[in-house]
Amino acid sequence: MTPRYRRGVGIMLLNRDGKVFVGRRIDQEEEAWQMPQGGIDRGETPRDAAFRELKEEAGTDKADVVAESKGWLTYDLPGALRGRLWRGRYVGQKQKWFAMRFQGRDEDIDLATHHPEFSAWRWVGHDQLVTLIVPFKRALYRDVLAEFAHFWPD
Repeated sequence: MTPRYRRGVGIMLLNRDGKVFVGRRIDQEEEAWQMPQGGIDRGETPRDAAFRELKEEAGTDKADVVAESKGWLTYDLPGALRGRLWRGRYVGQKQKWFAMRFQGRDEDIDLATHHPEFSAWRWVGHDQLVTLIVPFKRALYRDVLAEFAHFWPD
């Protein structure tokens, strides 16, 4: 049987200084930071899902899409999580990623959303992303950084 991946999106939200938004996961005991991401609802385009997820997780949609990944990027869940997340139906996620330029002010970010996913947030340099993320998503983050490498100065 072919492994099933949940279709999703990810957002690399960039501020005017080229820093990336990351949120600290509310459901993790260890320091687990990530960029906003989530599933695509039935009948929703990936772009629409990205704006919805940004609003749900960061409390803002004040952003413009500046790039989209050419293809779909995947990550696999570790064995211990496979049976717990998504009722065990998926082995991981297949995601379309969007680079977005934040058009608001820091005060426009509000983590107190209907279903909060982050307990804190900050702007970080792209060189910090991989070290902040949970180990099973690090390869995915390297792929995202490579996809959007043209945003980083040499």
